[in-house]
Amino acid sequence: MSSSLPGGLSSRRSHRRPAMAKVYTHMTMSLDGYIADPEDGTGELFGWYDAGDVTVPSADEHWSFRVDANSAEMLREVLAGAGALVCGRRLFDLTNGWNDSHPIGAPVVVVTHNAPEDAAKWRRTTFVDGVAEGIARARDVAGDKHVSIASADIARQALDLGLVDEVYISLVPVLLGKGIPYFANLTGAPHRFDDPVVIQGKGATHLRYRVRR
Repeated sequence: MSSSLPGGLSSRRSHRRPAMAKVYTHMTMSLDGYIADPEDGTGELFGWYDAGDVTVPSADEHWSFRVDANSAEMLREVLAGAGALVCGRRLFDLTNGWNDSHPIGAPVVVVTHNAPEDAAKWRRTTFVDGVAEGIARARDVAGDKHVSIASADIARQALDLGLVDEVYISLVPVLLGKGIPYFANLTGAPHRFDDPVVIQGKGATHLRYRVRR
């Protein structure tokens, strides 16, 4: 998923990123396109995080992953490259803001029309109004590292706004039938992607798509 960064951002301000920095979204997804069941449950999807014998520690000492070697390589790359994480208020509330210490190890930018009254206590979390503003603020926070989007609805809006560089999918061999979709109600579709980079893991196939401009 704290005091926000001081000052507002001018709409005319440049937010150019270094050539290697990117904005991406990574979700674990069922074969029929859902990232959670209707009650936000992920039990059918997150098994691959504990399906191997390679331990990948997170930035939070209370969390670590035990995955296969291929998945471990992918996770290490994601964890090492992240400079900021963007999510929505709903996910922030569901996770209690990850106690201000997201396992990815990066500061969090929450997109919301209504910042919590105790916003000042979240020292590594910034609250902003609007997806474009959230991505811009996250780019500033991340510097020369990457920006990760952790909420499906924020990812959808950012993709429609042309703000997403890559889409990561950890595809799990299960059909949920219904639930919360990764991408739904896109207004700018069709969105096109290059052929994926494929990493075969245990319990999940990891796909990385570069967005075509």
